[in-house]
Amino acid sequence: MTHVTIRDVAMRDGLQIEVPIPLDAKLALLEAIVATGVTEVEATAFVSPTKVPALADAPDLAAELARYPGVAFSALVASPNGAKRAVAAGIDSIEYVVAASDGFSRANVGRGTAEAVGLIPEIVSIAADGGATVEIAVATVWDCPFDGPTPVDRVRSVVDAAVAAGVDRIMVADTIGTAVPARVTTVLDRIRPLIGDLPLSCHFHNTRGAGLASAYAAVEAGVTRLDSSAGGLGGCPFAPGATGNIATEDLVYLLRDSGIDVDVDVDRAIEAARVARRVVGHELPSALLAAGDRTR
Repeated sequence: MTHVTIRDVAMRDGLQIEVPIPLDAKLALLEAIVATGVTEVEATAFVSPTKVPALADAPDLAAELARYPGVAFSALVASPNGAKRAVAAGIDSIEYVVAASDGFSRANVGRGTAEAVGLIPEIVSIAADGGATVEIAVATVWDCPFDGPTPVDRVRSVVDAAVAAGVDRIMVADTIGTAVPARVTTVLDRIRPLIGDLPLSCHFHNTRGAGLASAYAAVEAGVTRLDSSAGGLGGCPFAPGATGNIATEDLVYLLRDSGIDVDVDVDRAIEAARVARRVVGHELPSALLAAGDRTR
């Protein structure tokens, strides 16, 4: 039976565009997420607190992660300084985001793709000195809200540079929720020869209703690591109206009933979605949060 590892990203990607919530509310959400059985969690991001005030408490949150020894936590960074801060806070798995499109890269981090790629070796060195691993998160893999469709060769060039720099994992992200299964397969087929045995994961948004289908297509193409978010919490600040990430509970339902093994319990995932809804104070796009599991 195929096994898929799910990383819940609600704590970072889910909360990043929300009004800041207190640390105790974040810890309540984290407690509920860990209770689902998930083995990987994207905990926070070490980025500018003025640009992303919702994650300004990253060091404080990082200090609480040791209470969950069975979970692998990661944190996103956008610069060498962010990597240094993450390592200093005890994070041992760093995600460095590089947008494959210049327009998004400049809007997101103030530098073009080539400049962002040029920082990968420094990020890898900082992580290695701190005993941490590095995952390159390639953003806008399918489309960019500023530049339009992303040429696959731009994605390949980012992946090629990351592999050459000695990163530990590669992740490709449908940042604004435009991918469909056929396009997913095309990109995966083009980048897989570049990465060898490195783990490859995918991150999809359900903005246009194709996130789950895209995730399933990735699994059929051999991907065994997927990102999702409790309740479908999150979204891209550069994609107005975006509904955000695939909901963890919806993804678990799809994979479980398709005969694919996952670590996450769907009932506990629905409960985590309820907690997510409570801490942010608004409705979330999760289907199972509304309809429940079919077996109930």
